[in-house]
Amino acid sequence: MRIEVKRRLLIAFVLWFMPLALHAEAPAVRTIVTQLGFGQAVTKLEESVAANQMLLLAKASASAGAATRGIAIPGNAILEVFRNDYAVRMLRASIAAGIEAPLRLYVTEGADGRAVVCYRLPSQVFAPYGGGDLAEMARELDLVFAKIVKDATGQ
Repeated sequence: MRIEVKRRLLIAFVLWFMPLALHAEAPAVRTIVTQLGFGQAVTKLEESVAANQMLLLAKASASAGAATRGIAIPGNAILEVFRNDYAVRMLRASIAAGIEAPLRLYVTEGADGRAVVCYRLPSQVFAPYGGGDLAEMARELDLVFAKIVKDATGQ
């Protein structure tokens, strides 16, 4: 009987604290409501990525895909941005962190037609993989992404 009580207490303890152990903080997200229309914001972001010496590695848009099927939904696009020298630094610091690259800018069209730009702070994205050189690189990327967005949106 005593073993059964201990077993139940252990199960209760595990069930009580398991959600805390499994809960991981999501990276901080910067959200900028722009004064630009959706298409203009995407174009300006693409130009700003290049002007800030980063590379646009991929672009995906559910709204563009839906339009090819004759379906209209509010604009959205994901711009995947990175650069090889950052990739090399990242992988030297942490192979596991490679899953996070390229970093993303997410552009959506609000109900009022204005574009909203969101991105996760690189320092938050890479934080789970350790400090040191990786954290230093991520802080640099925080500044780069902030400048890309500011140059494109004026905000």
